[in-house]
Amino acid sequence: MKYVDLHIHTTASDGSFSSAAVVTMAKEAGYAAIAVTDHDNTGGLPEAIAAGARLGVEVVPGIELSTAYAGGEVHILGYFIDPTADSLSDLLETALLHREERNTRICAVLRAAGIDVTMEELRAKFPGAVLGRPHIGQVMAQKGYVSDVKQAFREYLGKGARCYVPKVNMPMEQAVSRILRAGGLPVLAHPYQYELGDAGLRTLIEAAIGYGIVGMECVYSKYDAAQSAVLLALAAEYGLCPTGGSDFHGASKPDIQIGTTKAPYAYLEGLKEKAGKV
Repeated sequence: MKYVDLHIHTTASDGSFSSAAVVTMAKEAGYAAIAVTDHDNTGGLPEAIAAGARLGVEVVPGIELSTAYAGGEVHILGYFIDPTADSLSDLLETALLHREERNTRICAVLRAAGIDVTMEELRAKFPGAVLGRPHIGQVMAQKGYVSDVKQAFREYLGKGARCYVPKVNMPMEQAVSRILRAGGLPVLAHPYQYELGDAGLRTLIEAAIGYGIVGMECVYSKYDAAQSAVLLALAAEYGLCPTGGSDFHGASKPDIQIGTTKAPYAYLEGLKEKAGKV
């Protein structure tokens, strides 16, 4: 059977491996296809697609957008997007501006708490990356303030922690609309991560369908077989394409590796049919 991983991050956002490196890792793990889905950024796609052509790994151009829903945050994946589409460019510029403002505020709060991390330091250590809390956590660990990124999130950066700064997100309907206008397929990412309960999850799915999503991530690195089975049944009930991926980042999520989450290639075929690419 052929397998895919449709949720991978690179150094273009908050991953610790380059686009070429993740394609090489996917090749070594035996994947037939992957999707590069960096946060609010498409900068890693050209390198990934070129590496895929060279190594014989199919690379789906993707993105992951953080959106606002019911007072919380929900992530939407976009597959087969046109990275140059105008509908994405201004949206990503705004998202990056909000990220920059948040990172600056986090650094200020950390310094007030006696933890010396600056934006200049982050830019120097992670040139070209879309900076975020994982990068800040890595610097904190490198400088000995915490033992690892997990501790940084648990004690300082995570929601409810002492230096947490809320994030400004675009409305979910806006993100879905822009993905569709960029020729992409919007998909609800890791549904259980939002801790909405059974009824709340159904409400989320129905709202997202109303906005235009066509799929849902059912196989995920943090979900066991029983959880995936429930999500697959929900996807079938609502007529959504099932997808699957690891959410690989590298150093900031060391417990997630490329090769451990294997979704059947049929999931990608379903997306291709929906996109008219077969």
